[in-house]
Amino acid sequence: MSDRPHVWLPGTGTPPLLLLHSTGGNEEQLLPLRAQLSPSSPVLSPRGTVLEHGMPRFFRRFEEGVFDEDDLRARADELAEFLTESEGKYGVPAGSWLAVGFSNGANMASALLLRHPESLAGAVLMGAMVPFADTGPSDHSLKGKRVLIVNGDRDPMATAGQTQTLAGNLRLKDADVEVRGFAGGHTIDPRQMPGIKEWISLGEP
Repeated sequence: MSDRPHVWLPGTGTPPLLLLHSTGGNEEQLLPLRAQLSPSSPVLSPRGTVLEHGMPRFFRRFEEGVFDEDDLRARADELAEFLTESEGKYGVPAGSWLAVGFSNGANMASALLLRHPESLAGAVLMGAMVPFADTGPSDHSLKGKRVLIVNGDRDPMATAGQTQTLAGNLRLKDADVEVRGFAGGHTIDPRQMPGIKEWISLGEP
């Protein structure tokens, strides 16, 4: 696990950010968000280990919008192990990461929350879909986890139905979920950054 490509940026602030890129992105893609969201936070930005037509992803899919859920579970387990290893290597308190993911990265963040809630303090999910078709009572409680879902009103993949189902599934497990829409599609809307920054700061002691 230690040879997984990633970027580590030290910092003195909180929370530590876990940046998870979209399909075709890499460990550099979301680094500019640090300055906009939490400039003094340490940052861990790993690269997805799956390739789709040469493009990095965090897990396989059968086609657009149809996830290979078995692979998603396995990759989420691998990422949880990588986080534990990184906590020891970089001196980050266990489970204190705030995941910030876009598209494929947001879906991985949701999967990580559902399978390994001890790994994350919360998540900012942009362009996020429902990771698992079945999130039954056997899954872990998300009590105490903060989640912000920021999806475009005209997103052809992260549709209104996807957004509502994802938020509902997380709330059923007692996560503190807030949903914010914006006039746009499957993208990171820079106009949302100040509001996301404020939401992050409200969760800090």
